[in-house]
Amino acid sequence: MGLGGVAIASATAGAMLAVSLASTPLLQSELTAEEAEVFDQGDRISTGMNFRLPQLTRPVNILVLGVKVLSSDVENPPEEALDLGYHSLVNSFEGLSDTMLLLRFNPETKQLVMLSIPRDTRTYIDGLGETKLNAANAYGGPALSAESVSDLLGGVSIDRYVRINVQGVEKLIDALGGVTVYVPQDMKYTDESQHLYIDLKQGEQHLNGEQAMQFLRFRYDEKGDIGRVQRQQSLIRSMQEQALSPATLTRLPQILSVIQSHVDTNLAVEELVALMGFAAQSDRSNVQMLMLPGDFSAPEDYEASYWLPNLNQIDEVVSQYFGTGTSYGSSYDFDPGYLRVAIQDSTEDPDAVDNLVNALYDMGYSNVYIDNSWSEPLSETRIIAQQGNVEGAEAIQQALGLGEVRIESTGSLESDVTIQLGRDWLQGQSSSDEVDGDDPYSEEQYDSEQY
Repeated sequence: MGLGGVAIASATAGAMLAVSLASTPLLQSELTAEEAEVFDQGDRISTGMNFRLPQLTRPVNILVLGVKVLSSDVENPPEEALDLGYHSLVNSFEGLSDTMLLLRFNPETKQLVMLSIPRDTRTYIDGLGETKLNAANAYGGPALSAESVSDLLGGVSIDRYVRINVQGVEKLIDALGGVTVYVPQDMKYTDESQHLYIDLKQGEQHLNGEQAMQFLRFRYDEKGDIGRVQRQQSLIRSMQEQALSPATLTRLPQILSVIQSHVDTNLAVEELVALMGFAAQSDRSNVQMLMLPGDFSAPEDYEASYWLPNLNQIDEVVSQYFGTGTSYGSSYDFDPGYLRVAIQDSTEDPDAVDNLVNALYDMGYSNVYIDNSWSEPLSETRIIAQQGNVEGAEAIQQALGLGEVRIESTGSLESDVTIQLGRDWLQGQSSSDEVDGDDPYSEEQYDSEQY
């Protein structure tokens, strides 16, 4: 769909959403006056619902919490969960936040920024001390989560929150008709205590809601929770592209039903419609997905495993993507020699990788390393701004003359830029070889003509 079609679809969806939710409050948990003040940043964030659909009036930061609550986590579980013999999921918002995203909708730049914050991030939570960030929601709800995230990010204001539980995510994906995503490896895990059964095969698959939750909840590889964050970004990217399909409009009744029963938010209806319209019209290149900079804790450091935030790099990300300005330019002079460039090969051609490494060295990129292969076969090379370094990624794209720049955190964790090598690099090399072979003034032919 072109932008015109997206705008029409967005307008239709927004109108239906407004009508369907006008009499149904989405705030499913009471906020005290003090808690509500956490999200009161003064200026309104959208126009009202008058003769046109609402629109955003300023940049807005939304904290999204994905919550998993088991029957053993609540004092009074529902009757149907009492005699099951295992810890079943319940429709609640009062547990640990398995997923945390800070979204910035910026009408000034037309950009949508998603900052993934790992659940195991070690930070200070008022009343708990230094602990994992995901405990804030269970201890003090969305207000304490927002305060903790804001403090971690150096005072970034948070305008609203959205909480959705595991059942809601599963039903939302089913309401959208499933999602097509590449499963990077075989995933198999069983937890009888929760009746959690994960069994997915590597490859591109169209997943229903239950399978998508297996994809999202799997964390039993070398990257643990960070690998799950990367898979979340991959699935969000796929859902963003598929949600703009005209078929989505026919599924709005099911989508609205999920929103009403499985979402808790202090967004007003007109604000939700304005955000929905903005997201629907956002070009993929303007959707930028980052991850909170940090490192894994060492086993000897703490009893539990943590993601230790890198405060200097966080300041840089916040300044670049969550500041008050409208430019996302780099805050430092670009030097290719200092850029950490990782290569993840999807071509299965060692010569192609060697040629790329040599080409990068010739261009001044001396800090290059080969990472694990990228399991998904790519026709087009992806140049991933892993730490949000757009300038470095775009410079490499221009130098190579190919590839798609993506601002996301699905590449090598230690890199500034990750090149996920596709077959377009092979085609470019073949074309270059053919040109060299046909050159009437090549050195070999010149020598033979001389003698």
